[in-house]
Amino acid sequence: MSRVLTEHSIDHVVLERGEVANSWRRERWDSLRLLTPNWLTRLPGYAYSGSDPDGFMTLPEVVNFIAGFAAESSAPVRTHTAVTAVSSVDGGYQVETECGEIHCRSLVLATGTNNTPRVPDLHRAVPQTVQCLTTFSYRNPDALPSGGVLVVGAAATGVQLADEIHRSGRPVTLCVGEHVRLPRTYRGRDILWWMDSSGVWHQRYDQIEDLERARRLPSPQLVGTPEHSTLELNTLSGAGIEIVGKLAAVRDGRALFSGGLANQLALADLKLERLLDTFDGWARDSRIESEVGPVERFAPTRAPSSTRLSLDLRTGEIRAIVWATGYRPDYRWLNVPVLTHKGELRHDGGVVTQAPGMYVLGLPVLRRRNSTFINGAEADARDLAQHLTGYLAS
Repeated sequence: MSRVLTEHSIDHVVLERGEVANSWRRERWDSLRLLTPNWLTRLPGYAYSGSDPDGFMTLPEVVNFIAGFAAESSAPVRTHTAVTAVSSVDGGYQVETECGEIHCRSLVLATGTNNTPRVPDLHRAVPQTVQCLTTFSYRNPDALPSGGVLVVGAAATGVQLADEIHRSGRPVTLCVGEHVRLPRTYRGRDILWWMDSSGVWHQRYDQIEDLERARRLPSPQLVGTPEHSTLELNTLSGAGIEIVGKLAAVRDGRALFSGGLANQLALADLKLERLLDTFDGWARDSRIESEVGPVERFAPTRAPSSTRLSLDLRTGEIRAIVWATGYRPDYRWLNVPVLTHKGELRHDGGVVTQAPGMYVLGLPVLRRRNSTFINGAEADARDLAQHLTGYLAS
């Protein structure tokens, strides 16, 4: 957004609570890689220029990429300037920070959605003998006690951590609820090439039939590895990870799992089939079938012949729980009446309509399906900057 505002000659400042790329530096696990291939990791006027365009950036490489973009853009970033409160005032907003006050006519909230781990309330009933970690506090398996680990959540983070922890020699049980299954490659191309090239990723928010549901979907089961491997539930169960249903409750020291696992697996398989049908139809219509591999279909996700519905957390079988249950935004500092009763921001494609001059960037399906991916930021920023420019001019 800073880069685009500069192009519009709009005076602005970027406030960062820590260092540039702070979340990547401080709040991610050690082995994390981007889900997007390097050739797709791009920002306005800035793209990957290394020797491995089909690879996936490691955590230090992501930090360097974002820091390099900030430097190349000469972005007016004020680091270590945490915002403590935002209030409406005549002619704009008053922004209180640990370094003083700022008054502005317009405000862009670019704090994203991954501010705080979303941990269900039932975690309070977990016995104290079981160590609990979130994706903010987990760094690597060495931080875990020896013994079994329960990973709650089977989106991208959950399957990656379940795999990593299992490879460390610990028994792992993975709780699976609603999830999005994707192969890493399809017909010889990365699956995100298909999402990008076919236009599926660029579908606008006002063209999506059930927008609220689309915004709640978990991240797809993907991992970025040098081998371009597919990480799915069949792979995990084949390696010896136990698959159970969604964690529904913790009662009297026992974890209780949903009995709907088979239905969740079948639904994810069905959605994958429909998506692949969309890609195949686009390839035919675009007459590129000779440029890609033959049509593929993947084996259904194997449902366990019998799955346990409960697990006693007091026996020592499970020594740790990793909550990979997603994230939520943190707007406790926003003293403007623009939040729902759930603490979510009310907006129309990033325009906070109840607060003139306020915008938000980086939320799921903000203006397009790829809004929360690095390469999706530019199009959203340009749309919102155009609206912001018109607001200031008026």
